[in-house]
Amino acid sequence: MSDTEKTLPIEEGEETVKSRNFIEMEIDKDLAEGVYDHVMTRFPPEPNGYLHIGHAKSILLNYGLAKEYNGKFNLRFDDTNPTKEKTEFVESIKADVQWLGADFEDRLYFASNYFDKMYEGAIKLIKKGKAYVSELTAEQMREYRGTLTEPGKNDPSRDRSVEENLQLFEDMKNGKFADGEKTLRAKIDMASPNINMRDPIIYRVAHMTHHNTGDKWCIYPMYDFAHPIEDAEEGITHSICTLEFEDHRPLYDWVVRELEYPHPPRQIEFAKMYLTNVVTGKRYIKKLVEDGIVDGWDDPRLVSIAALRRRGFTPESIKLFVELCGVSKANSSAEYSMLEYCIREDLKMKRARMMAIIDPIKLVIDNYPEGQVEMLEADNNLENPELGKRQIPFERELYIERDDFMEEPPKKYFRLFPGNEVRLMHAYFVKCVSFEKDETGKVTVVHCTYDPATKAGSGFNERKVKGTIHWVPASSAVEAEVRLYENIIDEEKGVYNEDGSLNLNPNSLVVMKHCKLEPELAKARAYDSYQFVRQGFFCCDAKDSRPDALVFNRIVSLKSSFKLPTQNAQ
Repeated sequence: MSDTEKTLPIEEGEETVKSRNFIEMEIDKDLAEGVYDHVMTRFPPEPNGYLHIGHAKSILLNYGLAKEYNGKFNLRFDDTNPTKEKTEFVESIKADVQWLGADFEDRLYFASNYFDKMYEGAIKLIKKGKAYVSELTAEQMREYRGTLTEPGKNDPSRDRSVEENLQLFEDMKNGKFADGEKTLRAKIDMASPNINMRDPIIYRVAHMTHHNTGDKWCIYPMYDFAHPIEDAEEGITHSICTLEFEDHRPLYDWVVRELEYPHPPRQIEFAKMYLTNVVTGKRYIKKLVEDGIVDGWDDPRLVSIAALRRRGFTPESIKLFVELCGVSKANSSAEYSMLEYCIREDLKMKRARMMAIIDPIKLVIDNYPEGQVEMLEADNNLENPELGKRQIPFERELYIERDDFMEEPPKKYFRLFPGNEVRLMHAYFVKCVSFEKDETGKVTVVHCTYDPATKAGSGFNERKVKGTIHWVPASSAVEAEVRLYENIIDEEKGVYNEDGSLNLNPNSLVVMKHCKLEPELAKARAYDSYQFVRQGFFCCDAKDSRPDALVFNRIVSLKSSFKLPTQNAQ
């Protein structure tokens, strides 16, 4: 656990086990040595798609560090590539970051806001003899670059005069060249063992309309040039990014050094968070959307942040998941079951436990007075008295789950069958006396009698029953659609087939119509979540649910296969 941070649940009397992660140690060192006197971080997404669970780690890490050190956190869109960016993605990312609780206050920035500064930086490099205009095509550029074992060759234009480079770069800006005809390259070292330092392109010609700057520019900076400038201009102290940027760090440092920023930011890399058996690739999600397999980037079977929110995950559950995964330099994968564990842990004490019948069958209590409605009191959550109590109407005709009755039960089946007695939750003992079938042989009605002396809370203890089942009143039940979600990937086969296609789970969505819910659930609105007794945790769907046609998504079942690591886990 040397370079991870994990805080595990503790037993009473034990101390919390927590180690500082390697990024915190580096920041501590920088502050102690006076490299910086404050901490400022940022989350810099490219607005070319929806964020997913992996981005949540970066958001919460960057925001968490700023908060820990009483610093500031910025949200900045790296919109340097107008070919893929959309305002739709900008708005979805803002909503995701805010939902996760990462407060960027009024510090919302765009890389495109710094295009003038980047252009000035390029001019400065040209004047210093550190950048030049090249005519090489993309194919020629690859030929000149060399390999991991062989140095590259100098560009024929590498030794152009400063004056000529300034004029050509001005002509690029003024639209005198076609896309791809000219580039601006940094002059560093074509023999560098790091290929990123072999005179990388820092500007390209692209005659495209930008979502933020319109048609002002027909040249655009490359990410590796733009990103360090954005960080430096905003006063970012620690540029926390994922491990694939480690080889780009020398170029990051070169840019801020050559542009002579007085307090250059420092890049620190950490390992991405991988989740097993999920789809995060934009190309695959786009195909799932286009093929109608999912109903959008926020389909609850996906792990985009919007999808997790719609399914019913909470910011707190995702934060717990990120904390359990820890911060490391080593790539690793987390099981999806750990994410499910986190949402169960978050919701189990916070949500009311309601009765909902997913596959209903009518139950008639033959000896209960017709027309009588009795209000029964129930705890909203037995483990959390602060959630209060509610009243549930009880009457002669109820709905129960179809699998809570069997005509010919197996051994150890303790629910309803002819001659057996069970408790109706919060209510009375009932004994099955008969049942009705339709012409296909399907059971349609179960008949019971009840014992008035057995009312819940009355202290009755003359006999015991082994089974308790839930129910809802027939006359006031709320009808709803319930969507039972599973992983969209067939976990036994893995994510991909040999041909690269996805191994889809045919049962990833089962839609149950005409479900019957207790009357209290009529109040449910978008994102409201509950525990449905014996079924799992469910959330009112934000996209399709309406007050007169409720739709609930299963967030997670009640049973878990995930085991929390022990205190001594590494």
